[in-house]
Amino acid sequence: MNDKTDLPPEVAAPLAPFKGERPPAPEWFNAAIAEEPERFFVESGGAKIECLAWGERGKPGLVFVHGASAHADWWSFIAPFFSKDYRVAALSLSGMGDSDWREAYGFDLFDAEVDACARAAGLYESEVLPVYIGHSFGGAVVYVCSLAHPERMRATLLLDTGFGPPPKESAAHAAKPDMPQVRMGRIYPSLEAAIARFRLLPSQAPGNLYIADFIARRSLKRVPMPDGSGMGWTWKFDPNLFPHLDRASLRALAAREPGPCFHIHGDRSLVFQNFQGRPNLLAASVKNIAVPDSAHHLMIDQPLALVAAIRATLAHWP
Repeated sequence: MNDKTDLPPEVAAPLAPFKGERPPAPEWFNAAIAEEPERFFVESGGAKIECLAWGERGKPGLVFVHGASAHADWWSFIAPFFSKDYRVAALSLSGMGDSDWREAYGFDLFDAEVDACARAAGLYESEVLPVYIGHSFGGAVVYVCSLAHPERMRATLLLDTGFGPPPKESAAHAAKPDMPQVRMGRIYPSLEAAIARFRLLPSQAPGNLYIADFIARRSLKRVPMPDGSGMGWTWKFDPNLFPHLDRASLRALAAREPGPCFHIHGDRSLVFQNFQGRPNLLAASVKNIAVPDSAHHLMIDQPLALVAAIRATLAHWP
């Protein structure tokens, strides 16, 4: 979501041509986001964690975990496709969405947050354990959950999750605990100006601009302008999160074998391609299936194909 002047405009600022207006969206998308979730907060490790839930309590549970710098509403047009058959929950990890920020972050803290949300949403009221589903960084989080507490879940489904070295442009996400704290990211004078600067990381042109626009609008919050001229807009995620993320628990669990685990990825994904053939934490037993004509952000590029892939996986596995 930062400026990147060497990228083509459809990648660096894909929503700028709409000048703050919403791109036209198909009926299926409008119907999905009209199915408003329950919205509530749970406490975990001293932080307030944003949770969303769909469907009836007592049905088999699914919990969705978003990627880096994202939030629970990345699932608001995906989760409704599962709400008739499942009790579905999604959360914003601390430092993202409307969840609290922390002084320092760790995979053990994220593990506890996912568990707190799943329990508060009633995912353990079914006769079967829930399935944990995570995209990108969220996939790493649910993978850690599966290694640390396999008794909590029936299976783990990863969506375009890589454990190898990050793409070059993501190097800023490396842990740098000595970096100074930044109060917040760039502040924009208007919603139009902020949305115009939205972009995806790793860089790609969004497959569906109406989804990118929906996500961008729910990624922003109002804050005072630095010069006192009124209220502006900034991104909800904590810019200190990744420089102050402790990965020790992730490395400590690497030798363990996960329970049932499956991986769905984009066939054009830079993240998936990046860790192929390199050392990574993903067990060799984890099988992969590709979604055609999709880069890393599956739910933006091929949302209905992703829904179909998850449905098919859940119907026949584990």
